[in-house]
Amino acid sequence: MVANLLKHTARAVSLGALLTVTLAQAQGIHSPKQHIGFNIGDDYQLATYTQLADYWTYLSGASDRMKLVEIGKTAEGRPQLMAIISSPANLARLDHYKDIATRLARAEGLNDDQARALAREGKAVIWIDGGLHATEVLGAHQLIEHVWQMVSHTDPETMRILDDVIQLVVHANPDGMELVSSWYMRNPDPTRRSYGDIPRLYQKYIGHDNNRDFYLNAMPESENMSRVLYREWYPQIMYNHHQTGPAGTVMFMPPFRDPFNYVYDPLIPAGLNLVGAAMETRMAAEQKPGTTRRNGANYSTWWNGGLRTTAYFHNMIGLLTESIGSPTPMQIPLVVSRQIPTGDTPYPIEPQAWHFRQSIDYSITANRAVLDVASKYREDFLYNIYQMGRNSIERGNRDTWTRWPRRVERIAEAAAKDRAASPPRPNAGGFPGGGAGVVDAKYMEEFRTPELRDPRGYILPSDQPDFSTATKFVNALLKSGIDIHRATREFTVQGKPYPAGSWVIKTAQAFRPHIIDMMEPQDHPDDIPYPGGPPRPPYDNAGYTLAMQMGVQYDRILEGFDGPFEKVTTPLVSPMPGTVARGPAGYLLGRDANDAFLAVNRLLAAGAEVRQLTSAVTAGGETIPVGTFHIPANGRSTPIIQKAAQERGLHFRAAPSAVTRDGARLQPLRIGLADRYGGSMPSGWIRYLLEQFEFPFEVVYPQRLDAGNLRAAFDVLILPDGATPSGRGGGRFGGRGPTPEEIPAEYRDRLGAITEQTTVPALRAFLDEGGTVLTIGSSTNLAELMGFPVTNHLVETGPSGTPTPLPREKYYIPASLLTVQVNKTHPIAWGMADSAIVLFNQSPVFDRPASSATPSVTPIAWFADGSPLRSGWAWGEDHLEGGVAVAEAKVGRGSLVLFGPEITFRAQPHGTFRFLFNGLVGGAR
Repeated sequence: MVANLLKHTARAVSLGALLTVTLAQAQGIHSPKQHIGFNIGDDYQLATYTQLADYWTYLSGASDRMKLVEIGKTAEGRPQLMAIISSPANLARLDHYKDIATRLARAEGLNDDQARALAREGKAVIWIDGGLHATEVLGAHQLIEHVWQMVSHTDPETMRILDDVIQLVVHANPDGMELVSSWYMRNPDPTRRSYGDIPRLYQKYIGHDNNRDFYLNAMPESENMSRVLYREWYPQIMYNHHQTGPAGTVMFMPPFRDPFNYVYDPLIPAGLNLVGAAMETRMAAEQKPGTTRRNGANYSTWWNGGLRTTAYFHNMIGLLTESIGSPTPMQIPLVVSRQIPTGDTPYPIEPQAWHFRQSIDYSITANRAVLDVASKYREDFLYNIYQMGRNSIERGNRDTWTRWPRRVERIAEAAAKDRAASPPRPNAGGFPGGGAGVVDAKYMEEFRTPELRDPRGYILPSDQPDFSTATKFVNALLKSGIDIHRATREFTVQGKPYPAGSWVIKTAQAFRPHIIDMMEPQDHPDDIPYPGGPPRPPYDNAGYTLAMQMGVQYDRILEGFDGPFEKVTTPLVSPMPGTVARGPAGYLLGRDANDAFLAVNRLLAAGAEVRQLTSAVTAGGETIPVGTFHIPANGRSTPIIQKAAQERGLHFRAAPSAVTRDGARLQPLRIGLADRYGGSMPSGWIRYLLEQFEFPFEVVYPQRLDAGNLRAAFDVLILPDGATPSGRGGGRFGGRGPTPEEIPAEYRDRLGAITEQTTVPALRAFLDEGGTVLTIGSSTNLAELMGFPVTNHLVETGPSGTPTPLPREKYYIPASLLTVQVNKTHPIAWGMADSAIVLFNQSPVFDRPASSATPSVTPIAWFADGSPLRSGWAWGEDHLEGGVAVAEAKVGRGSLVLFGPEITFRAQPHGTFRFLFNGLVGGAR
């Protein structure tokens, strides 16, 4: 009886607290409706970022619980805002608590007792964001509601959270919210409102890929948020709101499915389980069914690059929810398989009508669950981030062996071979046939062989050919909170000399997992649901090692080392200034540095003369490679050259008299970059890339391509991945879209589709007249559409004798890094090495053409063997052997270049940018 009384009393207290949460508000603080004009979550209503910023500015002045700060500007120049929410007492000592969070996360100069004391004194720091993917409008709008509730409610739970937690509430994509909300609200008839058919990407360059940029940090929004996360505040938990709830549910929440990455601390998955359980429990307690987790969706913790996934490699518990919701009412469909409770979906939801406000309420519940568990376990979260950082520092100071899946597989293979060769014996350690001894020996080989251990650090020599790009890689690490050192003078490590200015990255630091992940190959496990079945696709990239993508040259140092190193204290760094030597014929500039093309573009823009050697030249016993840029010295060229050497570290050599003006003179570039209505992310990345290297270009849409006479306006056309028709008569760039009458006049010239019937003939005429077309990824099928003798290498012959594409059960390579052999004497590969690492994502691979093929097709890069994988996952990679990755077809007076791999993928693979740049510079005839 007493137990039942206590149970009912507890239930009454809980219900009373929930009622207080919704009703108790501080007097005088305007609600969203009072300020914006509608309740957050009202049907057919969306707020713009301008309205959000105005409301947050008002709240920061009306409440002593909130401080509003600008963390930087967006790509379109808007202020990106962060609301810091806590108790007035905590806000008064904000710098003190930030210092505690920093010291614990960095874990330097602390012992465990000191860390415990700091954890007791500190406040949990929790990041909550929204709006990253702007058409997922729930994320931004729950931020408005959440901030208002936190500064206005006075219930006991809110007050406890304010005392124990410092909240960093961040809008992740202001430009996108302004675009999407304005587009939705433009229709005066609420029932006809839609954010479909938006005319351009909701991030200036990259749209949805703004959640793929958090280790390169190319976009200003990514850089702003990474600085707060990994250089300033170091939250223990970061929560990233999204809106694509799996069908038949309301919300996906942590924990996530396997595989999880093997380089981060085991406290990460443990913490995810803890916080995920708190979220799930609160949903059930508030009778909010319809949440799912683990295998309820495809989200994993493998990949580094998303806003929440990069956090794992910084010892932070990164949360993701994907929720349904729309200001236009919707329906939860019946998905029969989700109607029975399971460990993944413990509380099913019935099919029903659904309104935006319901999704807002679910988001608020999820936020409060995270804040509540952070409050209750405040000291544990603070101490655990220290413990993970301390563990990383210790691992960087001793011998460690990462548990790569392939290494474990080799142990299992050794056991299987021993079982097959030996009769069963008892007491064999679980391996019939005596496998225990073999397994122990194989284990020692894989995980104790000195040559296989993890590096203590890395050295990036300053005398490598493209040190400017190596420095850009270092800047990406700095943006992610990694400590970098620069050599102040020459030094020697393990008998090898290194020049002054070399970059040094030691792994004995708190964010060691991020360093390892950016510099060591990924070994994605075989994710195959059943023997003989097709591989299960990863959530995103399987392999992405940034140092490899960028073509950086570095040495792995396996022993502890030191030298004349100074720690970098600036946010970004520059390479050492280059040298400038003037010869009788002016200057020479090699093509082995990407920034050489930046210098050439500046020279051409200034009207300076630039030539490229069409054959190697020998002078003074030295050979000057073919393709070298020759710049005559004059008042236009010399200042630009001196500035490029100073800022970019480029080396300009003296041009001897043997170098004449007989080489090909470069003409001002006329480049067209294909795009479509609504915006293409691959095109947007290339647009960003061209701007960074100052290539002049024009974005062209299907209508302009179809109009023909392209040679009069362009020398080179770029067709990004996804541009060309994927099937007979269909267009990937364009297709079904709005009618002209449905959109503003300024966007109507972007409508249309690239088609086989109209666009392909216009492109063929452009080629015949001497133009160059550069195709990337799937757009290489332009060769097939034009009837050229370029065939698919990845086929098998079926029973009927007809070649058919290899099935996934036999061949599958999702976004991974592979090695190709390069014909560096070809103009498209000038300045490159004999081999290159390419980003390969189920990319086209071509058969070697017959020598008699018409038009003439020349291989430029190919797979020399059946083991090209360098980072990621390649199932059936032996099928690649002999296949061509890059080729050129001479068409009329022009050139069609086929780049099968994605050589510009998300602006990451700097090591293959020269393929594109050579095609652009060489195409200007």
